[in-house]
Amino acid sequence: MRGSSLIRRGRIGPALAVGLLLVGAAACGDEAGDGDIVGLITKTDTNPFFVKMKQGAQEAATQQGLKLQSFAGKQDGDNEAQVQAIENLMSSGAKGFLITPSDSKAIVPSIDNARKQGLLVIALDTPTDPANAVDATFATDNYQAGKLIGQWAKAKFDKDGKQAKIAMLDLNANQVSVDVKRDQGFLDGFGIPVGDPNRIGDESDPRIVGHDVTDGAEDGGRTAMENLLQKDPSINLVYTINEPAAAGAYQALKAAGKDRDVTIVSIDGGCPGVDNVSKKIIGATSMQFPLKMAQLGVEAIAKFAKDGEKPGATAGKDFVDTGAQLITDEPQAGVEAKDSAWGKQNCWG
Repeated sequence: MRGSSLIRRGRIGPALAVGLLLVGAAACGDEAGDGDIVGLITKTDTNPFFVKMKQGAQEAATQQGLKLQSFAGKQDGDNEAQVQAIENLMSSGAKGFLITPSDSKAIVPSIDNARKQGLLVIALDTPTDPANAVDATFATDNYQAGKLIGQWAKAKFDKDGKQAKIAMLDLNANQVSVDVKRDQGFLDGFGIPVGDPNRIGDESDPRIVGHDVTDGAEDGGRTAMENLLQKDPSINLVYTINEPAAAGAYQALKAAGKDRDVTIVSIDGGCPGVDNVSKKIIGATSMQFPLKMAQLGVEAIAKFAKDGEKPGATAGKDFVDTGAQLITDEPQAGVEAKDSAWGKQNCWG
């Protein structure tokens, strides 16, 4: 394990050495390639989104002649493992690294140290807080991803002449950027005025039945859907933070005998989610591209290692937009989309 290399070099004390050994299986991953070192630090190594991200990083590192060192936390929120991974990469002489922050604020001091040592740091998918704590962010435009499914749902409900009763199944109570932007983007796309665009739940539109949290998990989606159905059984449109939450919401609706009467929309583009689009469990989803995020990130570090050039942002944005694609088998007028067959060819997980 890479933690042991630090111990051999005498860079850390016995107590921290024990800590590194204990965290080794979670914090230390694989190594591939022979050139300059580039790092990838994900929240976990089990989520299919991060598995695909790692695949993209490995492919790009091989193409660029770089050596990839990959790390992951034990679970989402494991900031300490990410801190140790950054220490390892600095000690190894890495040129830079990609990171999906588990804690967007808590990781910033470690990122600051790495940048002071000359490493290029790129956030993937999840921005740091503040966003300029890294040299660049490669991510989905989560507001746009939410807006796409909102526009699709509005077009569908307008065509069907139906008044929406909306359940909002969000991530958690922390109001993190990804959660807020997807939620607010959906409402904007549906034509519901948002209050503070940086805050969930301050809207007063009567079409919104309520918000509940899911932790982005199937069990959480089921429980949240059950809670909101108790509040208003007439719900006919469900926004979900991601596809596992959507799958849970569907199970609750099916158990209540309402699965045929409710439209579910989501964001991810994972293969199980796209399959649920083809089965009409999810009406539409916005696909992200984690492989592309990682490939572009590694290429940016390779260029930085070669000539010192840092990546710029997409025009009009403060990050590099890696795209979002609406996937549905029920196309609506005025809303560009691809079908689930295309989605299955381009999905992840």
